[in-house]
Amino acid sequence: MMAAAVSRVLTIQPLRLGSRAVGMSVQRSSGYSTAADPATSPEKSYQFVVVGAGSGGMAMTNALTRKFGKGKVAVVEPHEDHYYQPMWTLVGGGIKTKEESCRSMSSLMPEGADWYQEQVTTFDPDSNTVTTSKGDVLKYDYLVVAVGLHLNIPAIKGMQEALDNDPMVCCNYSFKYVDKTFEAIRNFKKGNAIFTQPSTPIKCAGAPQKIMYLAHDYFKKNGKLQDANIIFNQGLPKIFGVAKYAAVLTDICRSRGITLNLNTNLVEIRHDKKEAVFQKMDKETPEFVTHQYEMMHATPHMGPPEVLKTSPLAGPAGFMTVNKHTGQHTKYPNVLGLGDCTDIPTSKTAAAVAAQTGIVKKTLQAIMNNHDPSAVSQYDGYTSCPLITGYSTCVLAEFDFDGQPLETFPFDQGKERRSMFHLKKDFMPQLYWNVMVKGRWNGPSMVRKLAHLGFSK
Repeated sequence: MMAAAVSRVLTIQPLRLGSRAVGMSVQRSSGYSTAADPATSPEKSYQFVVVGAGSGGMAMTNALTRKFGKGKVAVVEPHEDHYYQPMWTLVGGGIKTKEESCRSMSSLMPEGADWYQEQVTTFDPDSNTVTTSKGDVLKYDYLVVAVGLHLNIPAIKGMQEALDNDPMVCCNYSFKYVDKTFEAIRNFKKGNAIFTQPSTPIKCAGAPQKIMYLAHDYFKKNGKLQDANIIFNQGLPKIFGVAKYAAVLTDICRSRGITLNLNTNLVEIRHDKKEAVFQKMDKETPEFVTHQYEMMHATPHMGPPEVLKTSPLAGPAGFMTVNKHTGQHTKYPNVLGLGDCTDIPTSKTAAAVAAQTGIVKKTLQAIMNNHDPSAVSQYDGYTSCPLITGYSTCVLAEFDFDGQPLETFPFDQGKERRSMFHLKKDFMPQLYWNVMVKGRWNGPSMVRKLAHLGFSK
């Protein structure tokens, strides 16, 4: 206990409603306080600390709290709202509202977990601690890191200004800007409708072209298609990373008259001139091309948060280095990672997070029992991308580390189907809110085995 000879002091502690941790309260009192100053406060010890409460972090927080009980799990997450980001394609297409993609963090947090509504400022795996922006030092037996990717909009020159000032420049990757997309599609008159994807890693690599297919369908249904020149400028050398689905998408672009430019990376937006500048990535010397646009959906660069990139947990590219089959850190055995912030070489999607959550739970149990995690859990790279191709069709891409299809259903998922559209639009949001973030969905592997009568991985 530290006596403070001041008339008013701040006591910062996790706030509970019943046994539910819902944030950081600031309590003011007069006289002496029983709380230490945050900068010199003693360490708070937990069996598990989870950093990040997005898809993976929230699932792990719920699963660990359910298994190990009250007071064993701390979660560090600064935001008040939790987003189901895969819905933002549907918001951009005018199918859903962005409010449907959002729920409060407090409504999803499990009873018994302590929520520190703060930023992590330091990872110190050598001392098994993390430090928060309010000075809390949290000591752990086991650490789970699931901090996701941050948008780096300023990395593309002029993009921030264009999003703020040009109603015809939009982006589905941001809750703030996603409303602009359908307005831009509706207000399109004639000219170039450009859709971009950067050459750097992003979450949901299919999203930049999903909204393009919805725009095409909207233009067609509303008599605008004859005046539209739809262009997909892809910074990578392939339209999609898996050969089977790349062939399907290339055929869709060809049949719909969509111009596909590969190795064409957006580097600048000049919204005052309605111009976009692209670098040709397959040239030995820098070569740039400029396109006029009537509307443009621009995908920003993305990367791990700075606090992770500069920590001992990160590799040279800034991503957390983990065993791709177990999620265990390559240097610190009591540290695990999952989701977009790791260097696991698979497409960064919610489906991948679900599968990785199941693996990380098994890995953690093996470590706690002094067993070899690789003998218990082996992630195969499963990920999924429901490639919406119109207002009633979808190609459900599912694949593994090797880019081999790993399809759930006993039919060819490389075809556009109405059933897969409704799976994406109606079923998956319910699965997410009611099962996945509660830590009860580890991907469709069991469904896949049943659907294929056991003749599938």
